[in-house]
Amino acid sequence: MSTVAEIKAAIDQLTLQERCELEALLHPFEDDEWDKQMKRDAAAGKFGALHDAADAEHDAGKTVPLTDILREP
Repeated sequence: MSTVAEIKAAIDQLTLQERCELEALLHPFEDDEWDKQMKRDAAAGKFGALHDAADAEHDAGKTVPLTDILREP
């Protein structure tokens, strides 16, 4: 059996999670223009005011744990 055939056979034995990990390794996600712009804006400090506002709301007790929001009814 060739190495490629062995690899294909091994892939067939992977769990769904393992296949996802392999896919991410072989085909890494590339940033689109929106992602690139967000990274430039973050590096330039354009989200500082949003961060400060979020911190202030949290300090004032106006936030809830994410698990409370995501909890199924």
